[in-house]
Amino acid sequence: MKYFIIIAIILLIAIFLYLQNNIIDVTRYKISSPYIENSLRIVQLSDLHSKPFKKALAKTKELKPDLIVITGDYINDRCKNKAKMLDFAKMLCELAPVYYICGNHERRLEDFEKLMNELKECGFNVLLNELDEVQLKGNTVNILGLDENQAGFEDYKARKNGTFVYKDMSSYFNELEKKEGFKLVLSHYPENFEGVSEMNYRQYDFDLQLSGHAHGGQFILPFIGPVFSPGQGVHPKYARGSFGERPMLIVSRGLGNAEFPFRLFNHPEINLISVKKKLK
Repeated sequence: MKYFIIIAIILLIAIFLYLQNNIIDVTRYKISSPYIENSLRIVQLSDLHSKPFKKALAKTKELKPDLIVITGDYINDRCKNKAKMLDFAKMLCELAPVYYICGNHERRLEDFEKLMNELKECGFNVLLNELDEVQLKGNTVNILGLDENQAGFEDYKARKNGTFVYKDMSSYFNELEKKEGFKLVLSHYPENFEGVSEMNYRQYDFDLQLSGHAHGGQFILPFIGPVFSPGQGVHPKYARGSFGERPMLIVSRGLGNAEFPFRLFNHPEINLISVKKKLK
């Protein structure tokens, strides 16, 4: 009887953890902009970490996006499931235009450039400190994709020691500010929005920043909230949700896991951002 109880407890814990890591939440945001004439549906996917998540593909299809953005760590730093993730990329591109930025995991790969080219061949619009203008449903959308490359192991040591220096992205934002239309920024690192002093992104003129990286804090505990994020440390502020109005930051809790194998009270997440015309 004793062993039966132990086995039952282990089985229940395993089922609980499986559900925590495989039930997908769809978080919906509604924003308005004078630069939008016809409503847009933007789906944000982030931090799949080499997980060819069939449920995520089905959910994305159900949401009928006009634009899909992937905010980094699509493939992990061991390049696990590479062939499957390339096939997954092709299937995403059948649903809507896909814009992609890399995260810290892709940046650790020795064949980084090769992987970027392979993703382009699959149909991804890969932006590495690049600005692209796209017409969507009669709307002009300018997308700035940033490649901060700021989360290598040496960077983490420098941040801990207080010697880390953030990259100056002002030239890219200055170019974005010259553009007409809706201005969208893709950055893997949410803390860069306003959590850094002189180099923060909030000081620039744009509409929306989409980020990931924090995994929602990995664990979200009652009365405590998100527990930990690389780059932000314990009880990270920029782990989920939205911040500001214009510019606004939206942070995805992500879909996969990195080194730590499971989530707690923190389901994988897809963000749907509905952008409508702002009435005067």
